Amino acid sequence: MKNHRILPEGYGPLPLSPLPLSVVQELIETEEVAEALAVRCDTGHNLHVRFRGYEGIIPRAEAVSPLVSGADREIAVLSRVGHCVQFIITSIAITGGGKPVLILSRRKAQERALQFLLESCPPGTVVRGKITHLERFGAFVDIGGGVVGLLPLDHISVARITHPSQRFVTGQNILCAISEVDMAEKRFTLTHKELLGTWLENASLFAPGETVTGRVRGIKDYGMFVELTPNLSGLADCCEGIQENDPVTVFIKSIRPEQMKIKLQILQKMEGPLPPEPLNYYITDGCLQAWHYAPPGCAKPYPPTFFTPSP
Repeated sequence: MKNHRILPEGYGPLPLSPLPLSVVQELIETEEVAEALAVRCDTGHNLHVRFRGYEGIIPRAEAVSPLVSGADREIAVLSRVGHCVQFIITSIAITGGGKPVLILSRRKAQERALQFLLESCPPGTVVRGKITHLERFGAFVDIGGGVVGLLPLDHISVARITHPSQRFVTGQNILCAISEVDMAEKRFTLTHKELLGTWLENASLFAPGETVTGRVRGIKDYGMFVELTPNLSGLADCCEGIQENDPVTVFIKSIRPEQMKIKLQILQKMEGPLPPEPLNYYITDGCLQAWHYAPPGCAKPYPPTFFTPSP
């Protein structure tokens, strides 16, 4: 199943070339979803946008669907200023000076996206997402048309992190998969780690004898866990002066798939921040049924992920 019929708000570049009024009238007839930058929210909490040579207005009642969590809060409208919004053009009003103004409905675009997600995207479906904001417990992700799902902290990657800001930034485009759908509340729980590759897929990027960079993600009495990729960590002996989240260079001593272990030696702490690497997705589309991180026959248990249809 491909899920490219809907996109998060602001996922790609906006077309800016002016449109003839005849084309705008066609958009009204076909109810095609369009997108533009919200530039102002007036005292009546109506959103004003600039759309391809026209001024557009989204009335407060049409700015957020009541089916979306938090729609009744004014911040749901105010926070859209400076961000892209998707909408359906419902009509054209003519001002006293003869200038056409487009009347828009973001609510209709949201409800169309929500209906598609509920009807066509069961658990396991890979979707495109855009990080809207980060909290200690996880990331909120627009998965289409302004419909937002929660990506819990422990679903972000196999390598443990203490805050989603250690993996994402607000406004970042990502891929994720729907893990649960609450049909009654129309809410989505998301997952991300299954798309970042299995242990073997990640371990194949490295070889014993190499020296590479990593980041300390956990410190125990018996050693330090160093993240090599978001889905792969190795264990090194404790090293004085190294703290959690420090970037380090490590020497790879051994890689043992049968025990899912990588033995490392920390060489030094790196000076300055370690620049984030682009996320490497091994799964980019389709609908997952199950995902097994551990190598076949591995003695170390790692529970597989199973995606089951919502009741």
